[in-house]
Amino acid sequence: MKRTLGVCYYPEHWPEDIWALDAKRMVAAGLTWVRIGEFAWSRLEPSPGDLQFDWLDRAIDVLGRAGLKVILGTPTATPPLWMLEKHPDMIPLDEQGRPRKFGSRRHYCFSHLGYREESRRITRLFAQRYGSNPHVVAWQTDNEYACHDTTRSYSDAARLGFQNWLAQKYQSTDALNRAWGNIFWSMEYDAFEKVDLPNLTVTEPNPSHVLDFYRYSSDMVVEFNRIQADEIRAHSSAPLIHNYMGREVSFDHYKVGADLDIASWDSYPIGFLSDRLEGTEEHKLRYLRQGDPDNQAFHHDIYRAVGRGRMWVMEQQPGPVNWAPYNAAPLPGMARLWAWEAFAHGAETVCYFRWRQAPFAQEQNHAGLLRPDSADAPALAEARQVADEFAALPDVGTARADVALVFDYESAWAWQAQPQGADFDMFRLGFAFYRALRRLGLNVDILPPDAADLSAYKLVLAPGVMSLSDGLRHAFETFDGLALLGPRTDTKSADMAIPTPMGPNLSGLDVTVTLTESLPPNASIPLTGGGAVLHWCEQLEGDAQVLETTQSGQAVIQGTQKLRYLAGWLSDDTLDRIFAELCAEIGVQTHDLPRDLRLRDTDTHRFLFNYGPEPVTWNGVTIPAAGVHWQPL
Repeated sequence: MKRTLGVCYYPEHWPEDIWALDAKRMVAAGLTWVRIGEFAWSRLEPSPGDLQFDWLDRAIDVLGRAGLKVILGTPTATPPLWMLEKHPDMIPLDEQGRPRKFGSRRHYCFSHLGYREESRRITRLFAQRYGSNPHVVAWQTDNEYACHDTTRSYSDAARLGFQNWLAQKYQSTDALNRAWGNIFWSMEYDAFEKVDLPNLTVTEPNPSHVLDFYRYSSDMVVEFNRIQADEIRAHSSAPLIHNYMGREVSFDHYKVGADLDIASWDSYPIGFLSDRLEGTEEHKLRYLRQGDPDNQAFHHDIYRAVGRGRMWVMEQQPGPVNWAPYNAAPLPGMARLWAWEAFAHGAETVCYFRWRQAPFAQEQNHAGLLRPDSADAPALAEARQVADEFAALPDVGTARADVALVFDYESAWAWQAQPQGADFDMFRLGFAFYRALRRLGLNVDILPPDAADLSAYKLVLAPGVMSLSDGLRHAFETFDGLALLGPRTDTKSADMAIPTPMGPNLSGLDVTVTLTESLPPNASIPLTGGGAVLHWCEQLEGDAQVLETTQSGQAVIQGTQKLRYLAGWLSDDTLDRIFAELCAEIGVQTHDLPRDLRLRDTDTHRFLFNYGPEPVTWNGVTIPAAGVHWQPL
């Protein structure tokens, strides 16, 4: 696998007479790719039908002649003002019914058919004009679907689309009423056009209603993206990419990814630590300038699954960002570490955001590889260092892991619809499992919820999967390795109801979840083997062997030699112990790593990453703060 670096660039922001110099400096910095175009609609079409593509033609030519490969983004994330004047009802509404107005970005509702056709039109024009351009070597659809909480709109367009979606799914309101349990609280409907959106109700809406609306909203993202993908493919054979976000679960990334060739994501480790991850004050202070040691790896592995093996980082943080509550500068060396960690997890390309820091508008405090005055910013030298190191390290592959983790977006929606505990969150649960595996020095593969073949793995974990698909259920029942399911796995039907018989329902696993409770942050349930259950605990019945209990004797892990159920959300130290015991049982080697050190094996090399602010020594190797070390396997 050949590794490359790139950068995001906005030629429309800068005088045309500096484009060539910028391109020359990019090449000198070791960059191969340049992403452009994704926010430029108002310059490309300043009024309806007035197409002004000449400047983009010249920009692509300048960049391409310098030796750069262009990733061309469709500009649909930022429709110009005239678009809203033409389609005033395309504005999304938030859950409180308030308009998400013009003046920033992503001001469109995925359900609005008029804007969908406008997006099809501009994408077709792009594809027709640049589909055979030799410098356009990849395409990006839109930009950061769901950013700023924009997947779910409560507009009239969404209401009408949802009603049609329900009619197609259920065919009759009798079927819908049965599926949702609408006899409860006299919520029955006699016509699909009477079904409203599940917001602004007196108390919580029916969770089945909410879950179906979340499914519908996700499907609208999939359809919107598919339209662009189809238009581009009609005129270009270059790969199609979308740049997903961190900790974003409001749409099914696997389904969007099925219409694309490569999954990319936008990696902002320090911003995410401050803005999107739970953690103690001590944890956040220690990693203030490095980011959480596992967050980037988790997303690399998720998006490698979404991309069916192909993953990029489309935007890599190079310095302070502008959007988090607090925006610290990276520790020297982190821009290099983050890039190498992405490559060790299978990334083909890492693109830094952005080339030059903007001196105007919303992102003027967001650092780039250049300062606003065009002088080098600190990360530029680190990018050049990574490019130089490519020659020193042979291309490496991505080794298949012994351990896999199932991650399901639909389950995330289910537990949002009915969390039963204020801090029950699917991402947080899956991330807790992943972190524990990483602390043990393990490679981890992420699997989608429709995985039907687990034969490549020795250990598979499935936390919080609402309802097992037929394929995954059969895969677990016939798995030759060891599987640990739960908590909250296969305990609901696809209609978000408690099934009869109660779950989990797997052949050969005589375990039933009979009662669930959620715990406040200041409560825990101690275990006989050490550690505790936090947040969520279930009571089990069944004749399967009890393998772990609370100090009061309640079963926490119960099952067979190959298939087990975990009835609680375990504390971090308990996850470490349990997973180490499972690995020892099946012969998977783990490692006793220092707190800040993370390990990743490729086909040929072992990589060590020091996320700490001080040097760390392990197995005779000393790695400096923010340092990277690799050695042949």
